[in-house]
Amino acid sequence: MPNVLFRTLKSLSLLFLSASAFNTMAQEGSADLAKQLANPIAALVSVPLQLNYDDHIGPKDDGERWTLNVQPVIPVELNPEWNLISRTIVPLISQDDIVPGDSQSGLGDVVQSVFFSPKAPTQSGWIWGAGPVALLPTGTDDALTADKWGVGPTAVALKQDGGWTYGGLVNHISSFAGDDDRADISASFVQPFVSFTTPDAVTYSLNTESTYDWKGKQWSIPVNATVSKVTKVGTQLLSVGGGVRYWAESPAGAPEDWGFRAVITLLYPK
Repeated sequence: MPNVLFRTLKSLSLLFLSASAFNTMAQEGSADLAKQLANPIAALVSVPLQLNYDDHIGPKDDGERWTLNVQPVIPVELNPEWNLISRTIVPLISQDDIVPGDSQSGLGDVVQSVFFSPKAPTQSGWIWGAGPVALLPTGTDDALTADKWGVGPTAVALKQDGGWTYGGLVNHISSFAGDDDRADISASFVQPFVSFTTPDAVTYSLNTESTYDWKGKQWSIPVNATVSKVTKVGTQLLSVGGGVRYWAESPAGAPEDWGFRAVITLLYPK
């Protein structure tokens, strides 16, 4: 009897240790995915669904806007040294009273970026990529589109050290065609970011998504603070998160004060 009890306890101990090791490996894998998500040009297929809410918009500050940005990220291996990373932003917008007494909903203007990025970081550990960015006048309503074609350069650089990720993404878009009755575009986008990922795959992030309008000589500066976690629903890996945004600077008629952001990112690791 003691031998049977000993063997049973031994088997249970081995089972417990195996389960613990499996959970540890799963957590490590999730944490690695979370760190890849913090890298805008990681070689990871993902589809972020980013919902933003902003208000106090329009001439009377009575307007509000919901924007669902569908942002597929698709890496393509060019050769053993280089990747091409496609990042697309497809905005679906619903807004009320930005034009007093009127509402619009539909597709906004698409922004398409392409980054050529070395697979290996630099000797000092920096990851970088650069390429073109384009603005496509896909808006389905006059109030949801600039009605201009635009193009320019974009670049990103970041470093990952332990759980930390920090760096910045920039682009500049100038219009070159479109409706002559609409304002020309010359806008610079600057997005410094910092995040920390825990061993449990929870990521705390802070960034700004600042835009400088060279025509109007005005800044738009929303500051975003979010928390997200990599998890699994059924067989689907995903990241779920949310947080707040504060408009530190905005032109007249643009969003003011506080808003919020919620994000679900579908993950398709190799």
